[in-house]
Amino acid sequence: MSETIIGIDLGTTNSEVAVVEKGRVTVIGEGPERLVPSVVSLDDHGGILVGRPARNQLVLYPERTVRSIKRRMGESTTVAFGDHQASPQEISALILRHLKAMAEEYLGHGVGKAVITVPAYFNDAQRQATREAGEIAGLEVVRIINEPTAAALSYEVGQKGARRILVYDLGGGTFDVSVVRMEAEVVEVVASHGNNHLGGDDFDDKLVDHVVAFLQEEHGIDARSSRQAMARIARAAEEAKCRLSDQPFAVIREEYLLEKEGRPVHLSLEVARDEYEEMIASFIDETLEAVHVALRSAGLTVRDIDEVLLVGGSTRTPLVRRRLEEEFARQPRGEIDADLCVAMGAAIQGAMMGGGPVSAVLVDITPYTFGTSAVGMLDGMPSLDVYVPIIRKNSPIPVTRSEVFYTMHPGQKAVDVRIYQGERTHALENIEIGAFTVTGLDSRAPAGSPIVLRLQLDTDGLLHVAALEKHTGLERAIVVDNAISRFEEGEMAAAKDRVQALFGGEAGPAAAGGRQEQGERQHRVVQARALAEKAERMLDQASAEDREDLVNLIEEVRDALATEDAERLRKATEELADILYFLEQ
Repeated sequence: MSETIIGIDLGTTNSEVAVVEKGRVTVIGEGPERLVPSVVSLDDHGGILVGRPARNQLVLYPERTVRSIKRRMGESTTVAFGDHQASPQEISALILRHLKAMAEEYLGHGVGKAVITVPAYFNDAQRQATREAGEIAGLEVVRIINEPTAAALSYEVGQKGARRILVYDLGGGTFDVSVVRMEAEVVEVVASHGNNHLGGDDFDDKLVDHVVAFLQEEHGIDARSSRQAMARIARAAEEAKCRLSDQPFAVIREEYLLEKEGRPVHLSLEVARDEYEEMIASFIDETLEAVHVALRSAGLTVRDIDEVLLVGGSTRTPLVRRRLEEEFARQPRGEIDADLCVAMGAAIQGAMMGGGPVSAVLVDITPYTFGTSAVGMLDGMPSLDVYVPIIRKNSPIPVTRSEVFYTMHPGQKAVDVRIYQGERTHALENIEIGAFTVTGLDSRAPAGSPIVLRLQLDTDGLLHVAALEKHTGLERAIVVDNAISRFEEGEMAAAKDRVQALFGGEAGPAAAGGRQEQGERQHRVVQARALAEKAERMLDQASAEDREDLVNLIEEVRDALATEDAERLRKATEELADILYFLEQ
């Protein structure tokens, strides 16, 4: 009997969880509920909200809401939400724990293992931070795989014949491109490139800047002085971006956004798709440059590519599809939901590892070169910091490579070993990800005694380093499982306790259902308050008859909130929403 291992796409904007049952992949949730916004917030009582209820709070309470935490993974920092300070790993763990609970409620039993995806261009620290987030959430992360690789797996099912595929993955906060070879049920990633800080969030920012500039020019007011106004603008900009994928124009409208000299400032700005595409054209150009870098690394041209797969919600942008079609002279494939295919591929990998039917063999690669520094010539001059690559970029993983170095002095007692990640010829221009000293060398050894440096990269992209004195067998080793920040054992336990305290209990199916109900109640409360506030702002515009109805319903909503009468609140909110809808037509 196979073991259940869930697949998780931990995204910048949205996250998903999937599982393979009886050979079929299921993304857990119904319809739009399968997309869980990667947002964490605090409710009025200090409880944790995750997903849609948290995103709904962003406009009202931006100071106690965290979004796009994926862009901070691997950083040695904390973020504030409300009175709490939490590391990126802990915020991500709250999202992962919510996904874990969704899976347990769906399956009817506990889940302890997961495959989690990361951008192909995530570095060692970011991968380790993701693994730590899983551990804090109570998951054993049995494998970390690259998002484009997972997407290729989801497309591989049922396909026949040899194909060379380019996976174009443009999500909310990251961009990756991978060249993949598929043949005889083998999925082999040949080359990858990307940018961990490029995605749909940047598209939103362009629209936000456009709105802020409009308000400054039209009303002489600086919207950035109000966090709540900026949160509303950001939400409206994101919605306009999505509408512009299907419509030629979108109106960004927010009533009573700000005040100036005691008078309300309303926002109403129409944006044309052409205007928006001009704003984001440089970002698309950057992704296409990365496409050609990956193709060159694979020794291919655009004519050698058989298929282009679209992954990530931002690929719905018409400009993306148009530019790719022009570049490759073929229409990109997008029949599998771009938001879901990564989670589906992770679930397929989980099923393979759990003993389910294997439909493909996965061969992944490292997107970075790893090496060390040595004495040599650099730019025509002697240097102590020449970069010596040992594991090359785009090497299939797992991989082990060794290189021999030599002591410089007779009787040398120690050797400093520094490990770098990057592609520059000058070691110091790359990222130093680990360092250690081999001490106790043979004091009788002459200069030029060999030291063997071995680098081993495992299937999760974590680096194991060992230095061995060849004559004596003296060895010193480290695991470079985190280049920037690492949770020590005590810190990990403390992080688990903090997350446990915030959730207030175990994340079994019953608790998951309780949290879901609590989240839905909080969502209704937030929605009701927002509607009441909006109704108050519209009183001056309403007729005498409508104004009386609005006043009565505002009071009804507030009484229902005060008495915590859920059914009364539901009816009053629905009636108020109906009136506001007709008033806005």
